[in-house]
Amino acid sequence: MASIHPTAIISSGAKIAQSVTIGPYCLVGENVEIAEDVQLISHVVVEGITSIGEGTVVYPFASLGHRPQDLKYKGEPSRLVIGKHNQIRETVTMNPGTEGGGMLTKVGDNGLFMMGAHVAHDCQVGDGVIFANNATLGGHVHVGDFVVLGGLSAVHQFVRIGRHVMVGGMSGVENDVIPYATVTGNRAHLSGLNLVGLKRRGFSREDIHALRNAYRLLFAPEGTMAERVEEVANQFRSVAPVMEILDFISTDSSRAICQPKLGAVA
Repeated sequence: MASIHPTAIISSGAKIAQSVTIGPYCLVGENVEIAEDVQLISHVVVEGITSIGEGTVVYPFASLGHRPQDLKYKGEPSRLVIGKHNQIRETVTMNPGTEGGGMLTKVGDNGLFMMGAHVAHDCQVGDGVIFANNATLGGHVHVGDFVVLGGLSAVHQFVRIGRHVMVGGMSGVENDVIPYATVTGNRAHLSGLNLVGLKRRGFSREDIHALRNAYRLLFAPEGTMAERVEEVANQFRSVAPVMEILDFISTDSSRAICQPKLGAVA
């Protein structure tokens, strides 16, 4: 039987698994589903059509599933789906989707969302991410697996961030960030590859070497981006991480691709 503190308020329609722990002064809404081994430490609010995957721990004053901060939202029955084994720290906020964004905000597994982080409506967040304190996503943002967002960083609506990206603290990300990159700055620019992250994730020396060479070619001053993409494709067709970058660049997007500072390609 779930362990529920007597001061917690659980709506009758909520689906609570047997091994859930709900601490003091938590509020759980009518359409919430909480899986096995989830812990709501205290003062947590879970509302809307929200599901929380097994083993996730939610810390005090987090707010999950309340209506999106979008003036176009008219009460449509959109959802927030949170995956397994996440750590959701104090005052984190996550909002459900909207009609204009597919009706779904989705968060993957094994993420760490530090104090004050925000996942806005219609965002799609991958597995193994780290959002440092007060990292913020605008609406409709796509974040790949193993992305790290530094403290006080902010990502503009509709931006895509590829897998294994490192976003420096206090960066404002206005454009799409290719996989495996690092971006920094008040208006973020590419500052190279996330070499430390690649080594920690076990990428081979050969793949890292190929990525570095491909990066230099892609952002060289000569030729157009289309010409450089074609050249990189011809040279690195057998290197899966490089082809992932090219696929990312070729995908339709409402945002431009984030670029290095002029003359700063390393």
